[in-house]
Amino acid sequence: MVGSVHMNGSVHGANGTEERLDELRRLLGKSDGDLLKIVSVGAGAWGSVFAALLQDAYGHFREKVQIRIWRRPGRTVDRSTAEHLFEVINSREDVLRRLIRRCAYLKYVEARLGDRKLYADEILKDGFCLNMIETPLCPLKVVTNLQEAVWDADIVVNGLPSTETREVFEEISKYWKERISVPVIISLAKGIEASLDPIPRIITPTQMISSATGVPTENILYLGGPNIASEIYNKEYANARICGSNKWRKPLAKFLRQPHFIVWDNSDLVTHEVMGGLKNVYAIGAGMVAALTNESATSKSVYFAHCTSEMIFITHLLTEQPEKLAGPLLADTYVTLLKGRNAWYGQMLAKGELSPDMGDSIKGKGMIQGISAVGAFFELLSQPSLSVQHPEENKQVAPAELCPILKRLYRILIKRELPARDILQALRDETMNDPRERIEMAQSHAFYRPSLLGKP
Repeated sequence: MVGSVHMNGSVHGANGTEERLDELRRLLGKSDGDLLKIVSVGAGAWGSVFAALLQDAYGHFREKVQIRIWRRPGRTVDRSTAEHLFEVINSREDVLRRLIRRCAYLKYVEARLGDRKLYADEILKDGFCLNMIETPLCPLKVVTNLQEAVWDADIVVNGLPSTETREVFEEISKYWKERISVPVIISLAKGIEASLDPIPRIITPTQMISSATGVPTENILYLGGPNIASEIYNKEYANARICGSNKWRKPLAKFLRQPHFIVWDNSDLVTHEVMGGLKNVYAIGAGMVAALTNESATSKSVYFAHCTSEMIFITHLLTEQPEKLAGPLLADTYVTLLKGRNAWYGQMLAKGELSPDMGDSIKGKGMIQGISAVGAFFELLSQPSLSVQHPEENKQVAPAELCPILKRLYRILIKRELPARDILQALRDETMNDPRERIEMAQSHAFYRPSLLGKP
C-alpha cells in the first residue's frame, strides 16, 4: 500500500531540542536519572555522521542521554592517510585548537613523521572517520566491545553495510537473550541479499535484523534520503525519510529533525529500503556513463530515463502498490547517481583507475554496496520460476531479461566478462523499447510477485 507522508515537528531552538528529547524519553519509559542510551553500530561515513549529528544536537544533555558509536578495533591508518589527515587538521583552525586543548595533537604529528601508528577507533574519538577524512566531525564516544555497546541500548542505529548486517546482528542477539525491554533499531543500510532456495526472494537489511535478533518488525525502521553524508554534517540543507511502523516513525522523525536536516516519515518501508539498494546498483552505471561520455548531459539523461524505468519495474515486482518514484524518493536516486561512493566507483572503473578484481572495499571510501546488490538483484530476477510474459515476443522470460542495464552491469561487475565501456551499449541498443513502456508494464500489476518478499 502506498505510504502516507507527514512532516513532523517544527524547527526549535535549544529549548525545543530538550523538549524533543524529553518526549522520546517518555515514550521509551525512561525515568529521571535513567539515561536514554543510543548507539550507532558501524563507523562508515553515514553511521559516523548520524552519531555526530545526534551528539551535536543532544550530547550536552549528559544527565538524560548517552550517544556512542561502535567500531571494530585494530584497524590501522596507513602512512599516506595519516599524512593527508595531518594536512586536514592543519587547514582547520577550529580542529587544530580542539586537538591541542585535548592534548591529542602530538600523536598526529608523530604519525605524520612515521614514528607511530594511528588506529581507526582512536581517530574516530577525535572526530575523524576513516572513510571521510576531509570532513572532521565532533569528538565521539567510541566503544570497541560490541557487547558493551549494545546490551542495554534503547536505540540502535545500524550503520553497517548490508553485507555485514546479518553477521553482526546475529552476534548482538547473543547479548539480548535476557533483555526485558525491546530496543528500537534504525537501519541506514542500503542493499539486499538474495535467497534462492526454496523460493527466490529478497532479504532486506531490516528483515535480516529481525530474523537475527527476534526484534519485532514494528521496532525496526529504515532511514534514507536525498543526501550525502559529508554535506549533511557541513550543514547543507538536506531531507530524509524514516520509514516503518506508525508507533515509532513519527516520534523519531521529530527527534531527528534539525534546521538543516528535515526528516519526514513514511509507512512504505519496503519500497524505500529496496530503492535504497537499487539506487546504488544504478549509481555505478551512472558513474561509468559520466566518465565515458565526458559528462555528457544528454547521455546521462538517457541513462537516467532507462535506469529509473528499470527501478520502477523491479519495485512493482515486489510490491503491489509501491510508493511512486517521485519527490524525496526520486531525489534520493538522483543525488546518488550524481554523487556518492557508488557513482565515484563507476567513474574510476571507466577511467581504468580501479578494476572489479580489486574487490568491493576501497581504501578511503569503504564498502561499495552497489556491487553486491548488482549480483543479488540480477541472480534473483534471473530465476525461471519468476518468469513474466515478454510484451512483444509472446513468450515467458525471466524479469532480468527486461532490465538491460542491470544485465549489463552484472556482466561487467560480477561475471567480469565485459569492460566498463560496454555499459554504453545498453543505451545504444536500437531494439531497446521506450522506457515509458516498461513503466506501463509494471503499473499494470501483471508482474507483481509477492513471494519475492516472502509473502504467500
